Amino acid sequence: MHVGLVSPEPRTYSQAVLILEWYAAMDNEFQSLLKNETWSLCSLPLDKNVVPYKWVFKLKRRPDGSIERHKARLVAIGYLQRSGIDFLETFSPVIKPSTVCIVLALAISFQWDIRQLNVSNAFLYGLLEEEVYMSQPKGFVDPVHPHFVCKLHKSIYGLKQAPRA
Repeated sequence: MHVGLVSPEPRTYSQAVLILEWYAAMDNEFQSLLKNETWSLCSLPLDKNVVPYKWVFKLKRRPDGSIERHKARLVAIGYLQRSGIDFLETFSPVIKPSTVCIVLALAISFQWDIRQLNVSNAFLYGLLEEEVYMSQPKGFVDPVHPHFVCKLHKSIYGLKQAPRA
């Protein structure tokens, strides 16, 4: 296995930015967010809260333990959201393990093909009903508007309303 031969996943932006592969992963995530029009930049309204963010880093590995890719995800620190201001309600979809077993049993008995679907940035497609503002990500701050915040139009990981959106 190659596990002991690679550097561990960074815990902070400051650690990640020093390593080319991790910076490229952050840039890839950031470009996906921009492409999906996840936010627009604006000044923060006086009565609104700024939700901070953090970068989360994960090495994706092949079955033999070798590195497939470096994954960086921009995550809102949702536990700092204020009820009634940043979100109105939350929801978390749940599926019972017995339901998965039944569907798999049906697929086997009817000889259906089973395929795994990996939706890249799945949470980026949910539209937000509430006004949520997030800090601009360090290292990706707009040079023309460095004091602006990101007004989120679409959900990102970590928001209390992300699963509902």
